[in-house]
Amino acid sequence: MRVFSASLATETNTFAPMPTGLSAFKDRGYFAAGKHPDAMTLFSGPLWAARLRGADKGWTLCEGMVASAQPSGTTTRHAYETLRDELLADLRAALPVDMVLLGLHGAMVAEGYDDCEGDLLARVRQIVGPGVVVGAELDPHNHLTRAMVEHADLLIAFKEYPHTDVLERALELVDLCAAMVQGRVRPVAAVVDCEMVATVHTSRAPARAFVERMQSLEGRDGVLSISLTHGFPWGDVPEMGTKLLVYTDGDKARAEALARELADEVIAMRDGLVVHYSGIDAALDEALACAAGPVVLADGADNPGGGAVGDSTFILRRMRERAISNVALGPLWDPIAVRIAFDAGVGARLAMRIGGKIGPLSGDPLDLECTVKALRKDLVMTGLAATRALMGDCALVEAEGIEIVLNTLRNQAIDIDLFTQLGCVLAAKKIIVVKSAQHFHASYSRLAKHVIYVGAPGTVAFDLSTLAYRKARLPKWPIAA
Repeated sequence: MRVFSASLATETNTFAPMPTGLSAFKDRGYFAAGKHPDAMTLFSGPLWAARLRGADKGWTLCEGMVASAQPSGTTTRHAYETLRDELLADLRAALPVDMVLLGLHGAMVAEGYDDCEGDLLARVRQIVGPGVVVGAELDPHNHLTRAMVEHADLLIAFKEYPHTDVLERALELVDLCAAMVQGRVRPVAAVVDCEMVATVHTSRAPARAFVERMQSLEGRDGVLSISLTHGFPWGDVPEMGTKLLVYTDGDKARAEALARELADEVIAMRDGLVVHYSGIDAALDEALACAAGPVVLADGADNPGGGAVGDSTFILRRMRERAISNVALGPLWDPIAVRIAFDAGVGARLAMRIGGKIGPLSGDPLDLECTVKALRKDLVMTGLAATRALMGDCALVEAEGIEIVLNTLRNQAIDIDLFTQLGCVLAAKKIIVVKSAQHFHASYSRLAKHVIYVGAPGTVAFDLSTLAYRKARLPKWPIAA
């Protein structure tokens, strides 16, 4: 079997202030055709799974470009078209192929393209024709569009949030696509729009049980695959929202009935999916009242994983005003401050202006007397599904009993080794503030005595009614028309 695999992925927050250009892809992970490293990256799950399966089965694997960018604002037309055309050129060079496996996100928006994945899949289909199997792995925070479903034979989204199951879903994709090539299955799709947009934390009830229910149905009674699209409300596009995608083996009626049944279950549990956020002072009061620490405060509104800058100072400022100490906070994106810390060296004490660099939702910068505690060039944090998450040069500075991780490559807090590699002893802290919405949970929950989600100001606003939608079809619970 001759297989082609490539990736092009980012999550676009159309309300975020910074555009996503080619440099964003170069920073996070760009590999030209045939240059992917010997380790899975976040959106190369299908390629990695094809390597694993193909080694045993004698497949010829043609590896195309792999590129992903940290979530941010709208992707520039130049960046999208340049990378798209490179991927398509790699595909043409690999022809003929029996199977195409793509690592996508599903919520990429570019200038002139509300549905980048639909556009890419349509062009792939045009190149390979109707007889070649085309499959893609998606992030569940996608905009599942008609074009995506129409031009792919199979789409499988991660089931877990935090996304710990990248490889498992990729292996399912590869195995089902191979079965299609061999004529053993004939997937037919059904999609039901839940007319809502939900935050689905699969680490807790009721979403935990729903994930297990989806998995219990797969592989039985002709059900091949079930994906829950959570949706990404910070992407203002017509197809934004929560949806159910079901594939059965040739039974359209069964797919439609099951998709409707499961969608109704999601709608029924929507109130239980709501994440409860505390204001900054209420969250700090709650954390201080806890008998034991550390208590983790999640600053999801400034989560770089949702397109925020990651440099806001609202929580930091309030902790300072309240003289709260024994705190760790990070990562706070501030390349200028990092450079100053490296120039000063470990042990230096100096005045530093921290954070608040990009716009109003970054807050004002803070002027602090800082001690440089540790420096690390090219720090690599353990990322989702044990992939490598690049943080760039990082500095640990301390001011007034608060240790702050400053970084040069935007990313969210995923693993505790973001702090521990710099010598920050998290277990001894009363409070840990992470710039993350939920991906921190898999690692930090093993350490935390309590987790609090904080409703601070930020680009990834929790109150969706404050977002000025122009394209999304509304009303869509909980967003009014």
